[in-house]
Amino acid sequence: MGNRRKFDIAFVGLKPGIHEFNYEVDQKFFTDYQQDSGAAIEFNDCEAIIKLKLEKNTSFMMLKFEVGGSVNVICDRCGNTLTMNLWDEFNMVVKQVENPDEMNESEEDPDIYYISRTESHLHLADWIYEFVSLSIPMQRMCSEQEMGGPQCNKEILSMLKKMESGVIENNHPLQKGLEQFKNKNN
Repeated sequence: MGNRRKFDIAFVGLKPGIHEFNYEVDQKFFTDYQQDSGAAIEFNDCEAIIKLKLEKNTSFMMLKFEVGGSVNVICDRCGNTLTMNLWDEFNMVVKQVENPDEMNESEEDPDIYYISRTESHLHLADWIYEFVSLSIPMQRMCSEQEMGGPQCNKEILSMLKKMESGVIENNHPLQKGLEQFKNKNN
């Protein structure tokens, strides 16, 4: 990814203390990331704002990522596009050590990451991708008050109501074959 450099921080030149950084990522960031890594994207039209507070200390750094913005996802209930707000916070501790690869392999806490003492830059693109992805709610449905509104697929909602009431018309031959097993178990 050619534009990953804009997500790098040259921390060597920073004085000890708190430093703030702001990043905006859009769908292009995720599309490029998918092409480079093969990761699957389950959303579109992402407009994310990441605020990063970096507290630099002598041998470690505390990072606090605040993710905000919006993203379009597919509704779990009706299958239509649904705009969801992003909001989450993530904390990381980055420690400088002699053997970062060994330390990262043996570290059980996912919020601690090790880099080499000779490293001069923090590479944030992977974390930004991960944290924005984790900010998208697992359950992707509109609220009960919004259900059936203009953004919902009325045909699918009607079919779901029929299924709940048990009044489904099954004309498919496989479905009829399954019904005989259902009746045997009763």
